[in-house]
Amino acid sequence: MSDAAPAPLPAKSRNSGHRERLRERAAKGGIDALPDYELLEMLLFRSIPYKDTKPLAKDLLARFGSLEGIGAASHEAIDAQVAESLKIVRGKQSRATALDLQLIFDAARRVAREPASKRPVISSWTALLAYVRVALQHEPIEQFRVLYLDNRNQLILDEVQNRGTIDHAPVYPREVIRRALELSSRNIIVVHNHPAGDPTPSRADIDMTRQIVAAGHPLNVSVHDHLIVGRDGVASFKQLGLI
Repeated sequence: MSDAAPAPLPAKSRNSGHRERLRERAAKGGIDALPDYELLEMLLFRSIPYKDTKPLAKDLLARFGSLEGIGAASHEAIDAQVAESLKIVRGKQSRATALDLQLIFDAARRVAREPASKRPVISSWTALLAYVRVALQHEPIEQFRVLYLDNRNQLILDEVQNRGTIDHAPVYPREVIRRALELSSRNIIVVHNHPAGDPTPSRADIDMTRQIVAAGHPLNVSVHDHLIVGRDGVASFKQLGLI
């Protein structure tokens, strides 16, 4: 029989009292009552069990600007910021923390998509705007998407047609309409983003939209709207009288 002393149990985190108080506040006042840094701090509890996560939460918000900005950031960028804030070498812990955050924000995106995918898009303007803003508002490069709708304006498919550079994504009007016919979609909503922030349509945006409208017209495919998403808001061609 060995006389060796049993291995010591892990020391209780010095932050456990603070964490419990924060959890109690969230339980009593609701998550909505927490500022962004405290919400992020709580999300980090599970990834970082024995360290104060408040400084990291504040550093992430300062680096990426908002919770949406963190959600849109690359794994490498989050990994680097975690390592810098925790003063550790990039490795297993920083990568795991970055992955945990990305899983959380990806799950939130899927939840945000559900209302737009489960009821008519056109009659649910608020859900549509929330969906496109979550999907594109913080994309660092221009992305061109098409929402294909059925005859009841129910979403069939949200498809990324092309990704481009910081200020250009190539668009092929005939391909957009060909895909609509494949999906038996007679109504579409065109969506793309302006990474620079200003959603105001450019002359190229207007010309491209008119080409899609013209390509769809003889085949009875209607372009309901073209939405441009920027950090400053969402521009609607229909509201602007451009469609």
